[in-house]
Amino acid sequence: MDISLLLQNFLNGLSIGSIYAIFALGYTLIFSILGIINFAHGALFTLGAYFTYALMGEAFGFNGLLANLQLPIKLPFFLALLIGSTLAGFVGVVIEYIAFRPLRKRKADPLLTVVSSLGVALIIVNLIQYLVGAESYTFPSNTYGNLPAAINFGSSDKPIPIRTVQIVIFVVCGSILSLLTYAINFSRFGKAMRAVAEDQVTASLLGINTNLFIVSTFFISSFLAGLAGTLVGSSVSISGPYLGITFGLKGLAVIVLGGLGSIPGAVLGGLIIGITEAFVPADYSAYKDAVAFSILLMMLLIKPEGLLGRRFIQKV
Repeated sequence: MDISLLLQNFLNGLSIGSIYAIFALGYTLIFSILGIINFAHGALFTLGAYFTYALMGEAFGFNGLLANLQLPIKLPFFLALLIGSTLAGFVGVVIEYIAFRPLRKRKADPLLTVVSSLGVALIIVNLIQYLVGAESYTFPSNTYGNLPAAINFGSSDKPIPIRTVQIVIFVVCGSILSLLTYAINFSRFGKAMRAVAEDQVTASLLGINTNLFIVSTFFISSFLAGLAGTLVGSSVSISGPYLGITFGLKGLAVIVLGGLGSIPGAVLGGLIIGITEAFVPADYSAYKDAVAFSILLMMLLIKPEGLLGRRFIQKV
């Protein structure tokens, strides 16, 4: 393989891998606090893309209750991205209040919470379809302003063109991941969050409002889902209400590969899967998902706790 093609595939892999990482981080944060998988995460991924699309003043299609809806505002992409992701974050808080908190107060079996989150995901997906239909929606060509469509990282003789949207995705995701890592590891909020994740009862006795930190975690997790959904939608289009389903499965593969509950593991797992998929030959692109889950299967057989995970010790 030509060196320019290798570099191009690697840069493409970093872009999609950073999306997987930021999406999987949402899973990881919830799992760290509550020890459960939030299956509504994929629906929030989709919802964030729809929110941003609407805030940019784009019109919806001819189907659904809100057919031909077009908001009277037209926000720049990055402002719409921030507000749309924030709205997804607030929806995540509502989900926590309705679907998680009542079960948590009753100390219900974690499996019931998983089923509850799955039910919420189906409700959101069907609600989107009922309101705006199942059509695909494409972000406008000038989404990123006057930036060129692609940037050449090679020479004129051996060009290595990378789509500008992929560079923007990598920069945005890298910035968010760095900010989140710093906040969790070095801020008082992050230390309190880690204390709640370690032992909610002890954290509560030390004066930490555990419910507040659980709600904050749901907001951050849902914000990340909405952010990832918008970035994917701006790159390949919003393919419909089920956009987040595939990414939801990939997110599960990423957190298991990296290690359940490990934030660095989620980042590493996302980059590994993204780069691996980028090197799948074009003739076999339909089998990218199989490659990702084959890596997951091998990891489960060799190191079940994941790359950066730790073994869970059961006290008896």
